[in-house]
Amino acid sequence: MAAASRAGTKLDWSKLGTQLGLRGSTASSLAAFKKRNDDARRKVQALSEAPQTVDFAHYRSVLKNQSVIDEIEGHFRSFKPVTYDVNKQLAAIEQFEKVAMRNAEETKEKVEVELRSLEKALGDIEGARPWEETTVDEVAAAAPQIDEYVARLVKKGRWMPPGYYVSFTFRFFLDSLTSISDAGWLAGGWMLTMR
Repeated sequence: MAAASRAGTKLDWSKLGTQLGLRGSTASSLAAFKKRNDDARRKVQALSEAPQTVDFAHYRSVLKNQSVIDEIEGHFRSFKPVTYDVNKQLAAIEQFEKVAMRNAEETKEKVEVELRSLEKALGDIEGARPWEETTVDEVAAAAPQIDEYVARLVKKGRWMPPGYYVSFTFRFFLDSLTSISDAGWLAGGWMLTMR
């Protein structure tokens, strides 16, 4: 036990996380473990400094009920401290360390994959040509569903996407009208062609 306490005091907690490159949940778990270690160390220190003997003669001279003091003294003398099997705790710590290292490796791999993906995306963005210089073949290669959609329209005999004339042609005519009478004539003529 003395060797374990010496090893605990020699451990540099501040450098441990940076040397192992721990981040995220692994680093926070290590910090929580360090806090529990410090709390346990303080409790052990406080208990070791507390007096470990009881002056029963003093209590016999102060208290009238001697049978209570005899009973307490009997319990005190028969008390045997419980020894704990620290091997279970050490095994739990080793298991925690394995899980923490596995989590750290998984996090590292995920971050590396994400970085490669972001670097590729950045390279694509930096190397992309302006939209005006993009060809129809490049758009079709980037979004094959466009070719499929156009093929369906052509097969049905439609040469413009639905709503194209309404969106662009009619708006052009409305913008070019010079008077309200022109608008009325256009609307009337349009109504005749719709019948």
